Amino acid sequence: MFFGYNVAHYADFYDIRNLLVLGRVMSGPGGDLILSTASQVLKAEFPELAERIRFHIPDEKEKRHGQAVAAASLPSIRR
Repeated sequence: MFFGYNVAHYADFYDIRNLLVLGRVMSGPGGDLILSTASQVLKAEFPELAERIRFHIPDEKEKRHGQAVAAASLPSIRR
């Protein structure tokens, strides 16, 4: 429930259309519950946002590519 209200609050400051949802907690049944509850909150309390905002969860391939990009962009440390 709180995630839906947080998304609505952030929408006061940002023009959110697509929201990439990351984190290990989002990759199981708990993530499905979080997103369905957030969608219900948006539909009930903020219908204009519910129509505009789309949640996206990357699949395993996209996660691996994202991790590789992040690792490649790390600065080197000289000793």
